[in-house]
Amino acid sequence: MDDAERLRRWRMVLGADGADSNAPALTGRDAAMDSALSALYGEGEGKRPAGRGSGGRSAGLGASAPSVARWLGDIRTYFPSSVVQVMQRDAIDRLGLAALLMEPEMLEAVEPDVHLVGTLLSLNKAMPETTKETARTVVRKVVEDLERRLESRTRATLSGALDRSARVSRPRHRDIDWGRTVRANLKNYLTIPGPDGTTTGTVVPERLIGYGRAARSLNKDVVLCIDQSGSMAASVVYASVFGAVLASVRGITTRLVVFDTAVVDLTDQLDDPVDVLFGTQLGGGTDINRALAYCQSRITRPADTVVVLISDLYEGGIRDEMLKRVAAMKASGVQFVTLLALSDEGAPAYDHEHAAALGALGAPAFACTPDLFPDVMAAAIQKRPLPLPDGGPG
Repeated sequence: MDDAERLRRWRMVLGADGADSNAPALTGRDAAMDSALSALYGEGEGKRPAGRGSGGRSAGLGASAPSVARWLGDIRTYFPSSVVQVMQRDAIDRLGLAALLMEPEMLEAVEPDVHLVGTLLSLNKAMPETTKETARTVVRKVVEDLERRLESRTRATLSGALDRSARVSRPRHRDIDWGRTVRANLKNYLTIPGPDGTTTGTVVPERLIGYGRAARSLNKDVVLCIDQSGSMAASVVYASVFGAVLASVRGITTRLVVFDTAVVDLTDQLDDPVDVLFGTQLGGGTDINRALAYCQSRITRPADTVVVLISDLYEGGIRDEMLKRVAAMKASGVQFVTLLALSDEGAPAYDHEHAAALGALGAPAFACTPDLFPDVMAAAIQKRPLPLPDGGPG
């Protein structure tokens, strides 16, 4: 890279006020990109932020819907989709543009992503009817994209877990569990002499052990219990999509419950995740104990039930009762999973004391990415140790 190119790149990174005086003047596409960045991040502090949450800088979008719409069109022209999504989130957070998202023209200009869906859901109750249909279209686009990415692996992983959770003693050849079969027949180990004086060891499989095939009747019950406080927006989106996918897997019956200080059962809407999402109400308080009491009352087959609590664990209800309910469910045979988040961002701020208390009960709390979730569910269904990220709680 020559010096001119290096100076040009630093000029783009730092902005006009932060760049070296020898930096070249920007023209054409570079000037347009610089203008879009300056409108959001301003030019007064020497350098532009590398990510979200950098405040204290003036910005030039104003409150005009037409100017914002033009800016949204510009950033989609000049930046890749991943950068566009970050800039949109910064604009909403830094410039208070949430109200403008209630205008259909604005929604048509944005780049849909999980975080935008969370913002729209938080505005749902205040959104005018003229905008709601456009908002549903934006949400559906994100949901359908998530389903395409997540469905096939989830179905394959969980179907395999259901098939392999049963054992049979007269399996077909392709269903033989070779590891268990060898271990069960080690007493039948023989040493066979060869014609050249060498010996060969072999295990005679007197008893075969194999995987059972998934029964046509329901094998496992899964209860997704989702905290819908504002900080859990991305988790609500992913959990709703996974809930719909789980409901479509033969051998699993799925219940989806969302809560703040009230509890809402959205199971009858699982055939359409968009309906589920618009049935949520992001924000408000948190009463985990009440939500778990409801879930506990719906469990009819504890030994075949997996309960997944998705929450940052900031309990506004009765803490001791919450922990007693978890302990009681586990004692009855329920597999209990605690996820601090179901998103790509990692663990959010969460109540460490409650997380430690749940871990002591055998329900370690950790953040889970969407890619890891099928493996977590498969482990819970098979009653084996959960694949904790980095080997421990989040």
